[in-house]
Amino acid sequence: MELAEPGQRLLARIVDTLVVGLPVAMVVREAFPGRETDLVLPPAVAGVLFLYEWLQLAVWGRTIGKRFAGIQVVRMDSGKPGVWRALPRAAVYSAPIALRPVAILGVLAGLFWVANVAAMYEGAQRQALHDRLAGTLVVKRAKRAGYGR
Repeated sequence: MELAEPGQRLLARIVDTLVVGLPVAMVVREAFPGRETDLVLPPAVAGVLFLYEWLQLAVWGRTIGKRFAGIQVVRMDSGKPGVWRALPRAAVYSAPIALRPVAILGVLAGLFWVANVAAMYEGAQRQALHDRLAGTLVVKRAKRAGYGR
């Protein structure tokens, strides 16, 4: 298994954030106009992103963004992450988003994301903190025969 490149992981994260964030933002802005939007939007995005990521990783080992970037999440001992490994992985990524409206917690969440990305560059397996907690790796998806020529 060949490890995913950091650029592939970033691309997947951007796609997934857009797939989830844009529709959730549109709904929240309609339902909670004005200043309430700023309080409701981050936890709403975090909750939907958590479910989106948890379910797709548990079932397929990939999200829409990861499919687009040609990568997947696997257990360190091989195979899809499954429900119990995908749960903490999705939670560790999405929880800081929910904390953004709370002043000091929002700052700490930002620092956590920096540490999370920095962890990918420490060690040979390119594991972010959420990968280490869940015992997962992000790898390049093997191409099928006759595909991608």
